[in-house]
Amino acid sequence: MKATTQPLDIYWDPFDTDIDTDPYDLWRRMRDEAPVYYNDRFDFYAYSQFADVEAAHRDPSVYLSSHGTVLEIMSQSHVNSGSMIFRDPPEHTRLRSMVSRSFTPRRMASLEDHIRTLCGALLAPWRDGATFDFVEDFGAPLPSMVICELLGFPAADREWAKQRIDTSFHIEPGVGMINDISLTAMIELHGYLTELLTARAADPGDDLLSGLTQCELNIDECADFAVLLISAGTETVARLLGWAAIVLDNHPDERAKLVNDPSLTSNAIEELLRYEAPSPVQGRWTSRPVEIHGQVIPADSKVLLLTGSAGRDNRKYAAPDRFDVERNFDHHVSFGFGIHFCLGAALARLEGKVAIEQALVANPSWVVDRDRAVRLHTSTVRGWSKVPVGTIR
Repeated sequence: MKATTQPLDIYWDPFDTDIDTDPYDLWRRMRDEAPVYYNDRFDFYAYSQFADVEAAHRDPSVYLSSHGTVLEIMSQSHVNSGSMIFRDPPEHTRLRSMVSRSFTPRRMASLEDHIRTLCGALLAPWRDGATFDFVEDFGAPLPSMVICELLGFPAADREWAKQRIDTSFHIEPGVGMINDISLTAMIELHGYLTELLTARAADPGDDLLSGLTQCELNIDECADFAVLLISAGTETVARLLGWAAIVLDNHPDERAKLVNDPSLTSNAIEELLRYEAPSPVQGRWTSRPVEIHGQVIPADSKVLLLTGSAGRDNRKYAAPDRFDVERNFDHHVSFGFGIHFCLGAALARLEGKVAIEQALVANPSWVVDRDRAVRLHTSTVRGWSKVPVGTIR
C-alpha cells in the first residue's frame, strides 16, 4: 500500500529548485512527521532519518542499485552500464575487490605534495581587488587536475580531458545532467580511456590506469571504473569546496579557528560534509516488500535516501543545524555507507583538507559576493557553480 498518513501540506521532490534552495525545515518536518514519505507524482518513497538512511545502505540485498541510483533513470529494467555503482552483489563485490587493490590509501597519500602545488598555482591570481571565483577558478579545476595526474593521462591530453570532464557535467534546463551534450562527452572520454588502458596493459607505468589493467578486469570494466572515478570524484570535491567557501564565510568565528589551528581542518571537512552534503539524494530499488515506521513499501519500489537530511537529524547529532569545526561525532553518510561507500573518499578528503588549508593561507577572511553567486542543482547534486569572492585584510 502507499503511505497515506503523511500531512497533506508536506511536499518534496528532488527536481524542485525552489525547495532545494533551503530544504532543511522541510526535511525536519519529514523526519518528524513523515519519515517514510511518498510522492505520488513521481512514484517514489523517501527516507529522511539518519538511522533509516544508514540501515538501507547496510542492506544491499533489499535496497538494490542495479535499477539506477538517480531518480530520472530508475526503472524496472537494470541499468545498462558496467559501472560498479549500478551493480549489486556478487558482481559488485568482484569489481570492488579488484579496483580496491589499485586505489590504495598509500597511493592517495602520495599525491598530497602535488595537490598542495596545484592549489598554490590556482590560488596565485587571488589578490586584493582581483576577480576570483572559488569554484570556477579553484574548486572545480583542482579535482580534474588531480584525477588526470592520478590516472596517468599524458600531459599533452590533459587539457582535452579536462574539457571532456567539464562538459560531462553540462546541465540542460528541464532535463538535468542526463542530456546529449553530457552523454557525448562521457562517450568520448570512455573511448579515450579504452585506448589508453589498452596501451597501458601492454606497457604499464606507475599510475592508476596501469594498476587497473593488472586487476583481472576487462578493458571495458576498467574504463567504466575510470569514468566513474572522474565523474564522482570531480563533482563531489567541486561541490564540497563551493560549500566550504559559503559556509566558512557564513561562520567567520569557525573559520578563524581553522586559521589559528590548521590541525582542525580534517575534522572541518567531515563537518562540512555532514552540514551541507554535496550529494544529498541517492536512489535504491526494493527487491521485496519492506515494513518501516508502520508503512509497507512494496517490492519494486523506488526509494530515495536523503543523505542531506540524515546529516541534520537531531536523533543522531546534537544541535545539528549548528556548524562546528570542533564537533565530536563518529561518522556521517555523505559518502554513502556499506558496500557502496565512496571508494574515492580518501582522495576527496585529502583534496578538501589541502585546498581549505591553502585557501586560508592565501586569504584567511574572504567575503562571498552573494549577488553573483550561482547555485547548481540536479536531482542528486546540491551546491554552487559560481562563488565569486573578495578579500579583507
